[in-house]
Amino acid sequence: MADEQDDKSTKTEAPPDPSRRQFLKGVGVVGAGAAVADQFLLHASEQAKTAETGAAAANGLTNVVLRVNGQNRNVRVEPRTTLLNALRNHVEPQVTGPKLVCDQGTCGACTVLLDDKPVYSCLVLAVDAMNRKITTVEGLGTPDKMNAVQTAFVEKDGLMCGFCTPGFVTTISAYLKKNPNPTLTQVKEACKGNFCRCGTYPHVFEAALAAAKTMAMNTPGAASSASEEA
Repeated sequence: MADEQDDKSTKTEAPPDPSRRQFLKGVGVVGAGAAVADQFLLHASEQAKTAETGAAAANGLTNVVLRVNGQNRNVRVEPRTTLLNALRNHVEPQVTGPKLVCDQGTCGACTVLLDDKPVYSCLVLAVDAMNRKITTVEGLGTPDKMNAVQTAFVEKDGLMCGFCTPGFVTTISAYLKKNPNPTLTQVKEACKGNFCRCGTYPHVFEAALAAAKTMAMNTPGAASSASEEA
């Protein structure tokens, strides 16, 4: 009797064999889950590839032609390379007049002329300067033939350490073409984007006014007009 009861309890406790329908249902659920997972992984993989491609393109080198001081210079730089970086480190021969000081567009030491307008070259991308006229302090004059502003800076002792000087000279040279007869207040306003840590502002402003007078005297008809007014 005990053996018969044990056999019955064993038969009762044993789980029933899964039917064919239940088996197919289970397989279907697992298959659907696997398909969803595959689609998710495929989408994630495509996104990763797209991100990698974009990063590679952003970090790749681009051929850039810069017209610097009247000459075309070919360079290969990353799209994120600034004009200042390209001029100082990639152009051959290097153009080191614009100085790297703050690299944040606050001091003006890197000022160049872009289509005759002063800009901070540390804030301009090299690729954005293509097909545009770039003039640095080297293009304004040479040691043997300085322009009026450069000459006035030497005569009026308008420099000390020299790091800010190229930016001031470039800014003032452009401004005097726009306003050839400025007042002291106007010169100060024109130079407000350039910072001198040595504090030689009085000499800088004096040099700017002296350069304006020199340029006026060298302008055809200026001398005769001045004598007539006298």
